[in-house]
Amino acid sequence: MHPQKQKHMKKFYLPFFVLALSAICFSGCRKHEQDQQSFQYNVDKFYDLEILRYDVPDFDSLSLQQKQLVYCLSEAALWGRDILFDQNGRYNLRIRRALEALYLNYPYDKNTDEFAAFERYLKRVWFSNGIHHHYSEDKFLPEFDQAWFESACAEAGIAYDEEIIPVMFDPAIMPKRTTAQDGVDLVLCSAGNYYGEGVTQAEAEKWYALHKDDSPEPKWIGLNSQLVKNDNGEIEERVYKVGGLYSEALEHIVFWLKEALKYAENDAQKLAIEKMIAFNETGDLTTFNEYCIAWVKDLDSRVDYVNGFTETYSDPLGITGTWESMVNFKDLAATKRTQLISDNAQWFEDHSTTDPKYKKEEVKGVTAKVITAAILAGDCYPATPIGINLPNANWIRKEYGSKSVTIDNLMHAYNEAAKGNGFNEEFMIDDEIRAIYEKYGALCGDLHTDLHECVGHGSGKLLPGVTKDALKEHASTIEEARADLFGLYFLGDPKLVELGLMPNEEAFKAGYYQQQMNGLMTQLVRIEPGKDIEEAHMRNRQLIANWVYEHATNKEVEIIERDGKHYLRINDYQGLRRLYGELLAEIQRITSEGDYAAAKEMVEKYAVKVNQDLHKEILARYKKLNLAPYKGFVNPVYTAVRDAEGNITDVQIDFTEGYIEQHLRYSRDYSPLPDVN
Repeated sequence: MHPQKQKHMKKFYLPFFVLALSAICFSGCRKHEQDQQSFQYNVDKFYDLEILRYDVPDFDSLSLQQKQLVYCLSEAALWGRDILFDQNGRYNLRIRRALEALYLNYPYDKNTDEFAAFERYLKRVWFSNGIHHHYSEDKFLPEFDQAWFESACAEAGIAYDEEIIPVMFDPAIMPKRTTAQDGVDLVLCSAGNYYGEGVTQAEAEKWYALHKDDSPEPKWIGLNSQLVKNDNGEIEERVYKVGGLYSEALEHIVFWLKEALKYAENDAQKLAIEKMIAFNETGDLTTFNEYCIAWVKDLDSRVDYVNGFTETYSDPLGITGTWESMVNFKDLAATKRTQLISDNAQWFEDHSTTDPKYKKEEVKGVTAKVITAAILAGDCYPATPIGINLPNANWIRKEYGSKSVTIDNLMHAYNEAAKGNGFNEEFMIDDEIRAIYEKYGALCGDLHTDLHECVGHGSGKLLPGVTKDALKEHASTIEEARADLFGLYFLGDPKLVELGLMPNEEAFKAGYYQQQMNGLMTQLVRIEPGKDIEEAHMRNRQLIANWVYEHATNKEVEIIERDGKHYLRINDYQGLRRLYGELLAEIQRITSEGDYAAAKEMVEKYAVKVNQDLHKEILARYKKLNLAPYKGFVNPVYTAVRDAEGNITDVQIDFTEGYIEQHLRYSRDYSPLPDVN
C-alpha cells in the first residue's frame, strides 16, 4: 500500500483550475443530487484557504460490520495527528499548544483586530499542520504583534517555551519547510523534522548509501525513522515504533487497529491489518513489505484504508514517509469506470509513445476503484489528494501490482462549492471553450485522474542498475509529469471512445485546455509575487505546459492578448497531443535511465521560474473574484452507539461540527505526544 518511493508515486492533487469549476455532474455523482439543496459544503474562508465539508453517500447502506470497521479505522486515523505536526517541524506542537491555550483562555474582549488576526493565524497553523504553508512550504508570519502575544499569554497565565517566539516571528528562522533550491544543503535549509539538529545532507546521504538494500526485495531504509547525531557525533536512527519515536501516538493507533481486526471483512483484510500492527510495534521494514503485499492482495473488501508513514514529498531527500491516513469504502457503481481502464492497462502500456525498451512486457495487478472517503487524517487532512496509487515500492508493484483510487465524494464537494464563482468567465477565452468545458470538463478531470493513477504511475520500467533515488530532488516532479503525460496522451485517444469512457472524439479538448491553461497561467495564483515554483505537482504542470508551449512551432497552442488581458488559445488539439507524446517519451527515458542531469535541466528550464508580468496580471484578475485557491475539509463525526456490554450496535454520522470546534476537539482528545520528541 505505501512502501518505497521517492517523492512521487501516490498522491494526485486537484489542479487549481479544477478547484474553480462551475458545477458539473460527472460519473458517479447522481447519488448526490437529492442532497445538493440541503447539504452545506462551505464552512469557512481565511487567507488563501477555504474549508469545505464532504458528504459520505451510501454510509447508511453499509452493513453493521462495515460501519464498525469504519469507526475503528477512523479512530486509528485520528490518533496520528500529532505525528505529522512534529514531522513538519520540531517546534510545531509547542506552538500549536500555546496558541490553543491562549485561544481558550484569552482574558480580554475577543472582538478586536488583534484577536481576529490571532485566530486567523491559529486556523492557518491547523490547516498546514504547522507554521509553513501546506503547499508553497514558506513560513507564514503572524499578523499580530509579538508584544501583544507575549502580554496576552502572561495575562492568561499561559506558559510556553520561549524558543517558539523567534521561530514564529523571525522570517529568517526556518523560512522553508522543505526546500528544493539548487546549490544549498537541502537538509540544513529545510525546517522539517526528519533529521536531527546539525545533520547535513552529505552526512545523511552517506548514511543511506552505507545502509542501502540492493536485494531483489529491498527494504525501504529510512522510511520510518529520523536520522540524528549521537553523543559521539555519529549518525544513527530513531525508529518510529511503539517503544521508539512517536510511541505515545502509535500505541493508540495499534489499539484501534486491533479493535478493527474484530470487524475485518475477510481473511485477506485481517492479514493486512495484522501486518500493519506488527510493523507499528516493531518498526521492522521487512514486516512493512509483508504488509504492503497483503494490503495490495486484498481485493474483495469494500472498506479500505491508508494508515502509516507513506509519502516522502516532505523529506528533502525523498526517503522518510510522512504520517497519513484515509478511511474509505468502494463506490460500487463508479468503480466500473476505473476497472475498465485497469483491465486495459496492457493496451495502454503497449501503445504509449515511449521506447519499447522502457516498457513493461507484462503489466500486473493494477486494481482500480472509485472510493468514498469516510475520514481524512495526517497528511491527507485538511488538504487532501483526489487520487491515490500505492504501494510505492517498484518491486512490489512489479511482482504484486498496485491499488489505484479516485475519490469521488471529495471531487463532488469541490464542484458543489465552486458553483457560480465567475472563474471560467474571467479566464477562459470564449463562450465556445466554456461550453465545451462545462459539458465535458469534469468527465475529463475524472478520466485524467484515473489514467494518471491507474496506468500512469504503473507504466514503464527502470533499466537494470537504475535505483529509485537516481533523480534525487527532482524525482517527484519528473514522476508526476510522467503520470500526467501518460494520462494526457491517452485522454485524446479514440480508445476511450471505443471503451465507452468518452462520449465522442471532441470531449478530450476540455481536458487539454484545462492542463495548458492551468500550467501556463491560472495555477500562478498560488504563488507569491517574485517567488519561484517549488511544489512538485505545480512544477510538473508548468513543466509540461512550458515545454509544449516552447515546442509548439506551428502554434498548436499560444497565448494571445485581448483588451489588456492574456488568454490561452489552442489551435491544433491533435498537434498538442503529439507534443504530449513526444515529451512523455523523453520523461520516460529520463526515468528509466536515471538521467539526473537531464532531469535537472528539464526541471530548472521549464518548471521553476515564473513569468513575472503575466503573474502580476493573473493575480490582479483573480483577486477581483474573491476566491480562495486552496481547499481543505472538516471531517464528519462518527459516534459509536453501544449496548450495556459495550458492544457497538450502530455508528451514527454527523456533519455539523465547525472548523475551529473540530481542531480544538482533536487537540483535546487525540494529542498524546509530548512537546519535544
